[in-house]
Amino acid sequence: MYLSLGADMAVRASSIVGIFDLDNTTCSKHTRAFLKKAEAEGQVVAAGEDLPKSFVLTREFGMTRVYLSQFNAATLEKRLNEP
Repeated sequence: MYLSLGADMAVRASSIVGIFDLDNTTCSKHTRAFLKKAEAEGQVVAAGEDLPKSFVLTREFGMTRVYLSQFNAATLEKRLNEP
């Protein structure tokens, strides 16, 4: 099963570590540091050109990726849990 992140981009549901709301999580200095490091290492992928509202952390084949999505975290979680 795949989760659509927008802009014709999807990730495998089995590779998802977490779905996070950008407004709530970026208040933490640890999350900001994590995202800054991921961007410096080229692990951040923008799923669309709109302002991101959430990010999806994945781990697959030993690689970590952070996908920025224009959809809010609740919408992505709802899509993930649909049968």
